[in-house]
This record gives sequence, structure tokens and C-alpha cells, in this order.
Amino acid sequence: MRFLRLLALVATGAAAALAACGDPFGLLGASSVNAVDSLVSLYALTGTPVATPSAYRIAPPGVVRTDQDVALDFAFDIDTAGRAVLLPTGALRLGRATGLQTTTVAFDSVRLAPDRGYQADSAVVVDSGTVALVHSAPTTCGVGLSPVYHYYAKLLVLRVDTAARRLDFQILADQNCGYRGLEPGLPSR
Repeated sequence: MRFLRLLALVATGAAAALAACGDPFGLLGASSVNAVDSLVSLYALTGTPVATPSAYRIAPPGVVRTDQDVALDFAFDIDTAGRAVLLPTGALRLGRATGLQTTTVAFDSVRLAPDRGYQADSAVVVDSGTVALVHSAPTTCGVGLSPVYHYYAKLLVLRVDTAARRLDFQILADQNCGYRGLEPGLPSR
């Protein structure tokens, strides 16, 4: 009898915890408001000082230097043909954790990140006007034994300056783990 009461108490507590999180699989309710960062610049991995930021991390969002021991989701370089390329971690030989893909959909019209179709281990060629979608390395972000999720972002290449070896873009990175909503404001799943 005591065991059954304890089991009922544990089940009630687990159900309450899941309900509080807003998802039966442990995904926390959205709490971060999505906003567009209207000007981000990255410098090519090759041909620029190592102290300049060449990579981007979705969560927490921001540019990162590749000479520091920090996580990154993609980097920028100019390939031997002179093309601007974004590199997921697999293309950098850092494991196939992150992914990139381009789309023909306008930046403001991308409302939801796809859950498949990302390049994990090869460069993605970009130019001014290119819209790209990114997913982070897998992470657990709920309570208990939640499934693995990603952070998602969309970016619009504003300018490729091959002389300065710089890429300028705007980006909206959803800071709600596991959410694929890519519109300004509080996202939906």
C-alpha cells in the first residue's frame, strides 16, 4: 500500500513537471522573444588575422573567434575559386553536429525551420541575397530524459566583400531550444 501511494505521488509529480514545461517530451515553454540582429560581420578563416571573428554560435547568439575554445555552429571562408562559403562543423572536421541549407524563400517569409535537408559536412556557397537556414549541434533542453533538440536560425547575406574578406548578414536565431519558429516575437513550435 505504501509503495502504491509513493508510486502515485511520483507519477503525479512527473505529470505536473511535464505540464509545467508545456510539452509531454520535456520541451520547455518558449520564453525568449525572437529578434533580428540586423548587421553581423564575419571574416574569412583564411587570409585574415586569427583574432577576427570567423564563426557564429546560435545559442547564445554571437560571433566567435576560432582561436578560442568555444562552440560554434558555422564559419565563413572564401574558397579557392573566390566564392563565399558557410561551413558547418562537419566541413571544418569538428564532427557532423551542425547543418546549413539555402532556400529560395525570402528571409521575411521563412516562418519555420525545416527539420531535414541540412548539409552537415560540406561548404554551402552564398552570395549577396542568399537566405540560409542553420541548426545547432544537438542538445537536451528539457527536464529529465528529454529528447535531443537543436537551436535554429535563418540568415540573409547582405554583402560579400572579397577585398576585405568579410561577410555581412542579418540573422534571427531562435533562443528557445527545440523551437523551429523563425519569426520575430515569441515563437511557436
